[in-house]
This record gives sequence, C-alpha cells and structure tokens, in this order.
Amino acid sequence: MLDILVSGLLLSGTYALVAMGLNLQYGVARIMNLANGEVLVLGALAAFWLYTTSQVSPLLTVVLVAPVSFAGNWLIYRYLLKPLVRRSKSQGALEVDSILATFGMSFIIIGVMVSIEGGFFAYKYLSEPISIIGSTTSLNRLVAFGVAVLIGGGLYLWLNHTRAGVAVRAVSVSTEASGLVGINVPRVSALAFALGGAITAVGGALISTFITLDASIGVVFTMKALIIVIMGGVGEIRGAIVAAAILGLVETAVATLIDPGLTLAAAYLIFVLILLFRPQGLFGRRAL
Repeated sequence: MLDILVSGLLLSGTYALVAMGLNLQYGVARIMNLANGEVLVLGALAAFWLYTTSQVSPLLTVVLVAPVSFAGNWLIYRYLLKPLVRRSKSQGALEVDSILATFGMSFIIIGVMVSIEGGFFAYKYLSEPISIIGSTTSLNRLVAFGVAVLIGGGLYLWLNHTRAGVAVRAVSVSTEASGLVGINVPRVSALAFALGGAITAVGGALISTFITLDASIGVVFTMKALIIVIMGGVGEIRGAIVAAAILGLVETAVATLIDPGLTLAAAYLIFVLILLFRPQGLFGRRAL
C-alpha cells in the first residue's frame, strides 16, 4: 500500500500539470481542445529528440519548450480559434466548433509526429532507483514531480497575486461581467489558451522521462486531462490538483492490485460517476 501511495502521488503531479493546461484553455478561453494530448506528446518528442541527438537534459528542454509552445498555441488561437469565437452565438455553439476544429488539428499534429518518429520512443534519464519513506521509486519520477509542483505552485501564485492572473480568473467566472469592468476578454482568452498549451507541453517533456510514448497516444492523455478537469471543476486549479491525486492513486492501485490493462477503464468509470452524481465537479459551482 505504501508503494501505491508514493507512486500514485508522484504520477499525480504530472497529471495535475497537464490538466491545468486544459483547465486554462477550457475554463477561461472556453475552448474544448481535443488536441491537448497531442501537444503533450509533441513536448515529449522534443525532449526525446534533443536528449538522444544532442544530450540536452529534459529539464533544459522544459525551459526551451515552454516559450515555443506558448507562441504556437497563441498563433493557433489567433488564426484558427478566434474566428470561431467571433461567429459563435452561444457557448454551446463554440464548444461544438472548437471540438471539431481541434479534433482535426490533432490528426495534423499526429501526422507530423509520425513523419518525425514513427514508432514508440523512450530514453533513460535519471532512471536509478531511490527510496522514499520505505518505498522504492525511480529518481526521474521524483524529479518530474518536483518540477511539476514548482510550476503548479508558480501558476497558483500568479493566478491569485498578480493583476493578469486575477483577470484570467475573472474571465473564467464570467466573460460578460469581465468585459463590463474593462477586462480585454479576447486578449485574456488568448493568453490563457497559449499558457495552457505551454504548460501541457512542459508536462509532456517531464512525462517522457519515465513513460514510453508514441505519436498516437495523445488521445489517452486528453481523456485523462478531461476527467481531471471535470472531476475537479472547470476553471478550478485546486480541483485539478485534488482530482489528479485521486486519478493517480486509483490508476496505480488498479495497475498494482488488479491488472495494468484496466487503468483506462477505471479512469473512465470515475468520469461517468462524476458526470452522473456531481457534474459540476468537486470544487465547481452549481449552475443557477
């Protein structure tokens, strides 16, 4: 049980980071990004390629990937998604349009990654064992968890103690009210979407240090991020952290005690239960 607890919590750190990225995009920009997982795999592929070709540390890749992903996601929002926002007459219409647009975009990204690296990719980085309160894990998982905690903590402080962060939180609550008090909603939405993409790519670079990936696995991470966002509450960073811990512990327990092949089934079961019994999420606000 101690091994399950430690491994589950270490896994939840990177899950939380990825879910925070989707939370910013969906909770603030109102874009349901089905290409979120592919952005994660792109970050992982960048870490793999730089490490295997030039011995660049994945921790340095995190620093390099973040601004590149931020710029790329800003351009995607500016030229692909913003026209959809302008023409949509309701939130429901925007969600449908964004789902279709990002679903198609995911196939484009997959095609690019397949042309770069067709099969599975993995590398050894800080893979030596380390003991934590009597449980043995790998050093790369511990380092990835530590970096995820630092980034998540920095994001939380930024959202709660800076003018721009407060504006982002305001838009997540109400775009109409935010516009009435002078907040530039389109600019904040673009910022949130780009920042969410950057955080997701960073999560991919960290996950690549201890998980074998391939170009088509992004949909799995999109589903897990969506489960965490729905479970924690759309737009709720605290909720994403708690939900990621729950998902990480459940997946680790199922893989250890039952069968590793059932981890996705367990995640989907959690998703269905949340939709049935608490659709607003653990920390979400009930619709009036």
